[in-house]
Amino acid sequence: MRYSLLALLALLGCASPAPLPVVDAVDLQRYAGRWYVWARFDHTFERGCSCSVAEYTVMPDYVKVMNYCLEGGSWRTIEGKAFPVEGSNNAKLKVQFFWPFKGDYYIIALDSTYQHVMVGEPGRSYLWMMSRTQQVDESVYASLVKEAEAKGFDTKKLMRTTCASAPALK
Repeated sequence: MRYSLLALLALLGCASPAPLPVVDAVDLQRYAGRWYVWARFDHTFERGCSCSVAEYTVMPDYVKVMNYCLEGGSWRTIEGKAFPVEGSNNAKLKVQFFWPFKGDYYIIALDSTYQHVMVGEPGRSYLWMMSRTQQVDESVYASLVKEAEAKGFDTKKLMRTTCASAPALK
């Protein structure tokens, strides 16, 4: 019994990854607008998407989130809300697409011109690399991959996506 309890405690201790560092601060007004996803981890809610786009609009009490996914030539959309986490200087948000559930949205890399961003969550199960443009320079990609690895993400799971030939959003 004692060994079973110790084994369970050891497993629980190993299951928790190190805290995920975020950027120092995010100006939500500058962050607002359209972002194209050009690399991400595969997950059920974007599976089959050849292009994903996120648009953020700052509202009085939250950030409106519109996600678009190009699947088979048609756009799928979902609207949500993002709430800044107090004390995080807007680098951590809680995103809600279905009430009452909220997920972690951590801005873990952001260039000073707000052109490239990397977003993840503390468990390292989700990762997105986004840009203001539909294509990204390979040096930017390589730099973000290196940073993601340093933060504990399994970058072998990254999938490249493209919006270069995507039709206009509706």
